[in-house]
Amino acid sequence: MATDSSNEEQQTTSKPPPLPSPLRFSKFFQANMRILVTGGAGFIGSHLVDKLMQNEKNEVIVVDNFFTGSKDNLRKWIDHPRFELIRHDVTQPLFVEVDQIYHLACPASPIFYKYNPVKTIKTNVIGTLNMLGLAKRVGARILLTSTSEVYGDPLIHPQPETYWGNVNPIGVRSCYDEGKRVAETLMFDYHRQHGIEIRIARIFNTYGPRMNIDDGRVVSNFIAQALRGEPLTVQKPGSQTRSFCYVADMVDGLTRLMEGKSTGPINIGNPGEFTMLELAETVKELINPKVEINMVENTPDDPRQRKPDITKAKELLNWAPQVTLRDGLPLMMEDFRLRLGISKQ
Repeated sequence: MATDSSNEEQQTTSKPPPLPSPLRFSKFFQANMRILVTGGAGFIGSHLVDKLMQNEKNEVIVVDNFFTGSKDNLRKWIDHPRFELIRHDVTQPLFVEVDQIYHLACPASPIFYKYNPVKTIKTNVIGTLNMLGLAKRVGARILLTSTSEVYGDPLIHPQPETYWGNVNPIGVRSCYDEGKRVAETLMFDYHRQHGIEIRIARIFNTYGPRMNIDDGRVVSNFIAQALRGEPLTVQKPGSQTRSFCYVADMVDGLTRLMEGKSTGPINIGNPGEFTMLELAETVKELINPKVEINMVENTPDDPRQRKPDITKAKELLNWAPQVTLRDGLPLMMEDFRLRLGISKQ
């Protein structure tokens, strides 16, 4: 069982951060905050954009290659004067002038990240290198959305940030798990060597409106199946656990981390823990009591349990999730119902 040695040692830098744009130091003109969101057309990214755009002093640039993201998620901002959308793959260099970078770009669902595992690794490694290079050039603060998958199939429960994880480096999920671990390494190396202001969020299972309906993640699977009247497929044994954070809570945690003073990594997730069978029964009760629950074979390297220790988030960010699973599921169900064209019963 390996744990972190010292957060203080991790955060030691050898030089001060690069200076941001001279606009930040203007005595007579207060420029807007220019914020880049990579992967901003995706599920979490688009909700983050919504929150950032609420501040009239923010200008938001979204970069997305639309592999899993959709312009529909950003429809209401397309013609807004403080919003810009660029079709771009982060594995290619990007040259823009910004003050903050939220780096979310990467497929997060197993169906998508296992579709092209080499591209997933490139997105995590080369994409993060490119965003760090941009942050270094323009003096921007950069936040990486890492993942609870860095803990692998954990031997500690719940998982604190000091836990080093239990990850299979050559498994079918490794392109995502190890890709994010390397991305975290790059963040801290740029922080120590070049003084880049970094923030790392380890996000746990997140759900809510705008999730891809058939993306293979358990909450979206169950809700779509229940709405269609199909059996809910629970992977064996059904006792494996997950913790589910509503997307509005997740976005609140990310913005607090960006504006705070801690580099992280900090767990952002809901510590409420459910077995897969409990989740299936809850979805069945709330959406369609007539559907059956079928057990199916599990996928390789599926973690047996996952629950965040959010002590650091509470202490350093004054953050804790507010939306319960029973409150959040109906909101997601209504979004899915409208997108599937299913009338209310």
